[in-house]
Amino acid sequence: MSSEAYPEGPAEAGVVDRPPLRSLLFVPGTRTDWLPKARGAGADAAVLDLEDAVPAADKLAARAQVADALARAAALPEQTGRMALFVRVNPLDDWAGAEELRAVVRPGLAGIVLPKVRSAQDVRLADRLLGWCEQEQGMPPGRVALVPLLETARGLREAYDIARAASRIAYLGALTAPGGDVERAVGYRWSPEGTETVALRSRVLLDARAAGVPCPVSGLWTRIGDLPGLRAFAEQNRSLGYEGMMAIHPSHVPVINEVFSPSSAELARCAELITAVEAAQREGTGAVTFRGEMVDEAMAHTARLVLERHGA
Repeated sequence: MSSEAYPEGPAEAGVVDRPPLRSLLFVPGTRTDWLPKARGAGADAAVLDLEDAVPAADKLAARAQVADALARAAALPEQTGRMALFVRVNPLDDWAGAEELRAVVRPGLAGIVLPKVRSAQDVRLADRLLGWCEQEQGMPPGRVALVPLLETARGLREAYDIARAASRIAYLGALTAPGGDVERAVGYRWSPEGTETVALRSRVLLDARAAGVPCPVSGLWTRIGDLPGLRAFAEQNRSLGYEGMMAIHPSHVPVINEVFSPSSAELARCAELITAVEAAQREGTGAVTFRGEMVDEAMAHTARLVLERHGA
């Protein structure tokens, strides 16, 4: 579907602050009754899936279920608590896609996960439609976040342009599950160690950071019972610079949350480093040796951001 098929939407007003999300757990759109399980697992966000998790014959019924779940979340926020609700819609290839957006964009929705994004034009179309839906629902412009899924070779190559195409884009990253759309598009052979996709995940992360995307996330780990493998993969993503992961099973959420949260020892180190640098600055010294390492204001600034984000 061409973006020229739609009139220009209302202008987006400013950039909405997006909270960091460590874990985004997929929930089939036909099983909205599983949302309490997602919340109980500690998921920062649940992604109600209307795409791959729903057979074609059930998509309209699933759409209605998801819309009802969002309405209940808006009316009774205590049911979902701090867990944000996203919806993965179907690709915007025809008018049915626009109607699907119209059905699920409502109070209670934190964001839309858009699959099969190929270019910035796809994002601009989604952004325009979301603006109209927000206006129809009386929601502030730009309130609904947009998470483009880079599942094609072209989409992965154009990650920077896609990330810059709309200010509502958040949590953009590279998803490199075995046997799925990305493996088919790129042609790699997946391994639990993830060495074949490190370069890809790193480049997409750099594109997202350069474009100013807040809190990029990665994923997925499809071996449900292999929690040690999940932990190793999550730690690799965290080491690259990602701030969260998408997940497919509630048992994965606690592991992901732990990996993407600083430990008490890390927080204590940040506080001590700041104290050491500030003490040196009061004595007219810009750098100081701290635990055998040379540190200065740049490291102290990073430590302050960690403490600020995690409420310390």
